[in-house]
Amino acid sequence: MAEILSSKDFNLSAAYCPIVQIEGWDGTLARFEASVSQALGAPLPAAVGETVRHADVLIVRVAPRRFWLISEAGTKPSPPTIDRELGCSVLLGEGRMRLRMEGMRLPEILSKCVAVDWSSPAAAPGRAWHAAFHHIPVLLLRTAETACDLIVPRSFMRSLTDWIADSAAG
Repeated sequence: MAEILSSKDFNLSAAYCPIVQIEGWDGTLARFEASVSQALGAPLPAAVGETVRHADVLIVRVAPRRFWLISEAGTKPSPPTIDRELGCSVLLGEGRMRLRMEGMRLPEILSKCVAVDWSSPAAAPGRAWHAAFHHIPVLLLRTAETACDLIVPRSFMRSLTDWIADSAAG
């Protein structure tokens, strides 16, 4: 991870974010989930926003029939073999970056950028949700009480990190 901003109470870094998106066809969800779970050797998150860690992959349910497999090691996750009758997979990582933020000032700084109710169970550590950051779709992953990752489009990374740095400066 490349460090962008570091202070006593807030740190921001960026890294490549390999992602495989998998999605089940309408009407095949139960068979799709069973097949993918078996292929990954791990249970799948049960509800949108839930996450499951397995080896070096974070499995995020981003929509009712859609999952993101996010590499924690920075290497491309291997897409599971998916029966074409049940669903499909696509690599998304080339277009995404991971912004890692941590520190006691995180809620204060991020509240200037994204509307988040940090006390909501939906925003608890281990949860994920889509948000708009200056009209740009991002996935926010709450990793700890004072830490989170933003999965952002690569083409907007610079402007978003500048915005966060400006918010941190005051």
